[in-house]
Amino acid sequence: MPPAALVAGELAVRGDEHHYLGRVRRARVGDAVEIVDGEGRRAAAVIERITLAETTLRVGEPEVIAAKPPFVRALVPLIKGDRMDACLEKLVEVGVDAIVVWPAARSVVKLDAKRDARIAKYQAAAQAAARQCGRAQVPSVSYAADLATAIANLPAGARLVLDPASDASPVIGGALDVTIASGPEGGLASGELEQLAQAGFVAIGLGPRILRAETAPMIAVALIRATTES
Repeated sequence: MPPAALVAGELAVRGDEHHYLGRVRRARVGDAVEIVDGEGRRAAAVIERITLAETTLRVGEPEVIAAKPPFVRALVPLIKGDRMDACLEKLVEVGVDAIVVWPAARSVVKLDAKRDARIAKYQAAAQAAARQCGRAQVPSVSYAADLATAIANLPAGARLVLDPASDASPVIGGALDVTIASGPEGGLASGELEQLAQAGFVAIGLGPRILRAETAPMIAVALIRATTES
């Protein structure tokens, strides 16, 4: 759970986090909990009081939890309905560090006047997923107006694009930064694949079956983490 500032001492938790502790976790006075600030710090705490409005914690000394390399970024096109939320949640669980949402040519969903509210909703989903899986860092969720913007100014590192037509396996070598691009329900358009190739993206496959738009990026991130984390 990410309070505004994580320091040792007494901490009052209100709002959604208070609701989560009392209603979802059914926590009680004396229970031990773990809190994080979403920026890499974690601390043990004990519940001292619970009222209708807030939960009071006694927080121990925070510790810094260093993120393990590589930094993994997922370029995820807009996906229809609740499947987008599910994609974001699973990406957080398997260890993505940043998510860039963009409108692919074949994306069914288009963001217009509601864009800022939708991205805020996606960031809240990432925060909830980080809390659920015990991550000290909450991945960022940002929006790119098009593919060119999404891939502009990427740092040096491995660049992979998920393509069902490819038989290549994901290989990143010793790269400390990895960017994974995936397609929407109808797949990436030929022009998008060409644009990614020109930007240094290497096409890889994830097996003999065509995966759903919300499943493919999650599996790709999981594979990267499985091969790089000890």
